[in-house]
Amino acid sequence: MSAPTISQQARRLTAEETEQFHERGFVKNLPLLDEAGVQALQAGFMRMVEAPPKDVDLYRVNNWHKANHWFYELTQMPAILDYVEDLLGPDFFQWGGGFFIKFPHDEKLVPWHQDAKYWPLEPRTTVTVWLAVFDVDVDNGCMRVIPGSHRWGDLRHNDLAGAKDWNRGDQQESKYVLWQTVDPSEFDEGDAVDLTMKAGEISLHDDDLIHGSLGNTSDRMRAGITIRYSPTNVKCDLNVWSSFEAYPCRGVDEFRHNPVGRIPSKNGYPVVFNQKSTEFE
Repeated sequence: MSAPTISQQARRLTAEETEQFHERGFVKNLPLLDEAGVQALQAGFMRMVEAPPKDVDLYRVNNWHKANHWFYELTQMPAILDYVEDLLGPDFFQWGGGFFIKFPHDEKLVPWHQDAKYWPLEPRTTVTVWLAVFDVDVDNGCMRVIPGSHRWGDLRHNDLAGAKDWNRGDQQESKYVLWQTVDPSEFDEGDAVDLTMKAGEISLHDDDLIHGSLGNTSDRMRAGITIRYSPTNVKCDLNVWSSFEAYPCRGVDEFRHNPVGRIPSKNGYPVVFNQKSTEFE
């Protein structure tokens, strides 16, 4: 699979965008790929999605960067790392990689949540890149965020009806990996902002930002690749998350808090939740 090509409009964050991220918790519509790059992204994405056997639930697997070399190369694109460096500083690693997909007329919503609630990381500092594979808008279920909510701390969450605590191998009744939602008393849904984007653009959001999405009521696919980065001072509690692995991006890791993952040599795929890199060739 060919690597997507970068747009000549790709750049560094402006001072205004950096301030917005810190004040509101997100920034969107950042240019990344040119027209040919978008076509390569879409073709590569569809080959990746179609690779796993039919019995692998795409909604319940993650860590594609550990299994798939094409995906791993996306996480290391210099143009993406430039944007991330402007927020995290010169020393950081990548640790999460997956995608969210809603097929046409899949009207199931993604519950309001804070990503950081699910991760035993200290300090809670993560920037998530959301790369639009196709145009994303309100009709096909774009991500929605509550501006400034990343500054409110750890909010009260409620278990989703019918969902169990997620452990690897569990048969979770919820369709998505998420099993909790922010208590509705903690925020006003009327404050939500829709992160509409064109294919090949990215958004960046803080791991504590409240976000979710409505269903896809259109006849178009909604798909976005998510990549997560943290500065090297962030440490994972391996007693809670034993399969956590860091992939160095830029700078020097003087802390060495986390095990380093093995770079995939082939375009494989995960089959269950939270696999280790040693499980792939």
